[in-house]
Amino acid sequence: RVVSLNLLPNYSTFLCLSQFCANDPEVFVQAALLAQDYCDAIDLNLGCPQMIAKRGHYGAFLQEEWDLLQRMILLANEKLSVPITCKIRVFPDIDKTVKYAQMLEKAGCQLLTVHGRTKEQKGPLAGVASWEHIQAVRKAVSIPVFANGNIQCLSDVEECIRKTGVHGVMSAEGNLHNPALFEGRNPLVWEMAEEYLEIVQKYPCPLSYVRAHLFKLWHHTLQVYQQLREELAKVKTLEGIVDVNRELKLRCQEEIANQKEGEKPKEGLPFFHWICQPYIRPGCKENGASGTEKGVRGKRALEEEEDGNSELLSKNKQKKKLRNPNKSFDPSLKPKYAKCDQCGNPKGNKCVFNMCRGCCKKRAFKETADCPGHGLLFKTKYEKSLSWQSSQRVIQTPEISRRGDAEVGEAAVLKEAGDGAV
Repeated sequence: RVVSLNLLPNYSTFLCLSQFCANDPEVFVQAALLAQDYCDAIDLNLGCPQMIAKRGHYGAFLQEEWDLLQRMILLANEKLSVPITCKIRVFPDIDKTVKYAQMLEKAGCQLLTVHGRTKEQKGPLAGVASWEHIQAVRKAVSIPVFANGNIQCLSDVEECIRKTGVHGVMSAEGNLHNPALFEGRNPLVWEMAEEYLEIVQKYPCPLSYVRAHLFKLWHHTLQVYQQLREELAKVKTLEGIVDVNRELKLRCQEEIANQKEGEKPKEGLPFFHWICQPYIRPGCKENGASGTEKGVRGKRALEEEEDGNSELLSKNKQKKKLRNPNKSFDPSLKPKYAKCDQCGNPKGNKCVFNMCRGCCKKRAFKETADCPGHGLLFKTKYEKSLSWQSSQRVIQTPEISRRGDAEVGEAAVLKEAGDGAV
């Protein structure tokens, strides 16, 4: 679905946004100024619910700081030559969500993408996104609104637009599992994988990105061929990834050749595993309980209870155990670190500001201060710079003086010569 947006007069079929995470108006605008010539709009990410966003104090963890968000958007509108847009998550309360959206619109946000989940709804607790919240926001603001959440196929896109009245729809995980989602088709997985790998070979990127994309594309097939899943996780080169992809394709083609007439997909899938289709994340009920019920252990809580028994360890930790048999995951043996005063990261033991290195560097730079504990010497270097500039002036002054004396002497000689001639 292509929508013509008034905020972008030249917009026809393609819209390129550069998205930033930020919590400082000046830093946000400085970064946006570097990108504005290469995109149609700058998007402020206020929707990331991950732990790294909590530690860095950005994304959905800014949604209560309305004064800060207003300052960021106002300054961006003042300094940037392209529109400023925002992506948000909702509050549990619809009225508060509406007021939040109206505040962003008033500050200068010119397009709003609303993810219909709260910041607590993530991972196994993701649940269903609330289109009711999105619909309320759409009715309450005059700027274009995009919806995000519950989009697994093209029919979901059409239903979302019909129910919420939004101007456009965004898909994240659904699009990663089936890149042809918005075309309304379900291609063979290896077609999408091979097309993606051709792009990577033309435009190289870190291997971890490639591996992550193939894990999404081949998700259902890798549940069948666990050995190839392990190989994909361990491979160290792009050529190796291409080989694993080729082997997955051959296995699927062999399975298709041996397929019996009338055979149906297994594991309750709508299509056979070699066809691009969504991965429906198990909800709380499928996992056996709700995250708020007594006795239920979330992922992080379960990890904290692990005592090193390989039967309880996650696959990732089992791999670490194989590499280092003496490694222990007993939480009681973990060193306890004091937290940074600014964020949730461990602070430096010798930091003069009681901060982690990132926060310390920012503060030391602003205040032109030193922190020997983190090896930051902004004050010392500034003083050395002033001292050097002062010494340069001292050196230049005698040279000017000598040059002046020479000119006076030369004038006196010329005068005597003139007097003799008379």
